[in-house]
Amino acid sequence: MDSRVTRIRRKLAKAPYAAVRSHSFGEEKHRFRLDPPLTDARVAGFEADRGIGLPHPYRTFLTTLGGSGASPFYGLLPLKSCRLFTMDPPGETGSPRGFTAAGLPPHRGDLFLHIIEAGCTDLVLVGVTGPLGGRVVTGNADGFWGPNVSSATDFLAWYERWLDHMLDGRDNRDLELTSPALRAPVDHILRQHRDRADLSQT
Repeated sequence: MDSRVTRIRRKLAKAPYAAVRSHSFGEEKHRFRLDPPLTDARVAGFEADRGIGLPHPYRTFLTTLGGSGASPFYGLLPLKSCRLFTMDPPGETGSPRGFTAAGLPPHRGDLFLHIIEAGCTDLVLVGVTGPLGGRVVTGNADGFWGPNVSSATDFLAWYERWLDHMLDGRDNRDLELTSPALRAPVDHILRQHRDRADLSQT
């Protein structure tokens, strides 16, 4: 088994209780919990239905750590909800490229699997085929921004980077992490709002 799996499991268990850590956008939805891992047979069935093979590190995560739940943004999607996309061809010079749902096999073009809920038409995907296979890519389906290819070599490296940066209290815009220092004014406003609400009920 990949040694990163054990490290990730330990770091994820520590995250909710870390004294000084970054705020991870969307954490209120998943609360740093993963759903049970998927069986090899379940993942193989998904791959067969779509005529693909999932990148090994992402597949390892699903079968050893969890099938959905805790991740950057709103959380890792259940595999049955993940959809295949292709990256749109380049448009005008300098304009971002969007993504189009790939539909059923046979597929044309390099494939990306939408794996994390980021809100609206924003996408967090993992490359399935082509030169970006195995890499995490963020973008917008309508091409409003991106795409951005993570420097992490694969999904497990990307996921562990999220945990490391959060536990170290760092800012990371790509992972939607806000350090305690930048978060302090927001927390102060929220506390004032709660205090006023409590007073109005007395």
